[in-house]
Amino acid sequence: MHVRTRIGVSAIAAAVAGTALFGIGQATAEHSVPRTDKEVPNLSQVQDKIKAYYGDTVKADGQHYASPRSNYAKQVRGIEAKAERYLTDAIKKQGKGKKKPAIVLDMDDTTLLTYNYELQVGFHHTEQAQDAYLKSTDMEPVFGMNSLVNRAHKQGYEVFFVTGRKEAQRAWSVRNLKNVGYNVALDRKHVYLKDKQHPPAYLACGTKCSTVEFKSGTRKHIESLGYNIVANFGDQYSDLNGGYADKTFKLPNPMYFLP
Repeated sequence: MHVRTRIGVSAIAAAVAGTALFGIGQATAEHSVPRTDKEVPNLSQVQDKIKAYYGDTVKADGQHYASPRSNYAKQVRGIEAKAERYLTDAIKKQGKGKKKPAIVLDMDDTTLLTYNYELQVGFHHTEQAQDAYLKSTDMEPVFGMNSLVNRAHKQGYEVFFVTGRKEAQRAWSVRNLKNVGYNVALDRKHVYLKDKQHPPAYLACGTKCSTVEFKSGTRKHIESLGYNIVANFGDQYSDLNGGYADKTFKLPNPMYFLP
């Protein structure tokens, strides 16, 4: 995955508000220096709020999972309902044009829920910890997203995944998507991971791509193949910025921030 800002001021503010939305003026807040301790939310209390938002549930195996009855799940389902209505209407308007309709989705916390992983690592992400987890464990799907994706595919949308996960995690990522019910094509033509060692020629930024450059550049490439990206789904604004999509849908995520 990307280098991640862990429970930064922006994420804390989002967690306290019960949402992962970051306002236009948030960039200034992220880099401001608190004048007193009263301007800094207590880290333990923020983590408790995150757990409450996800409806933290400890199962018999001792692992932490998000609840399908949580406020997080309710918020996600509300976004999905709007997206499904939009996709249903949009496919009717596509007609028989040269461009084939498509949707693009991020992976972590857009299609696959990282909550159990985040609790295992104490919200302290490292590439080593993520590799060990993904190699042996399937993340659960974000509530309802597998159904949304499968329904869109049946309606005639081509489905693409564009993730900042590294190329070495491809097999684990594809296995996970398949095992939790994403019944769509999961080959290299449909699943794009970040290859820092051998970046594709269509990315002008090469080995130095920012998240926005990598994702928007990949969407541009997908559209160059004859697709019109009707909707782009992501849990970070960096998943959505940069264009090459008719409409974007932001999924909530107060656990981390990716610039």
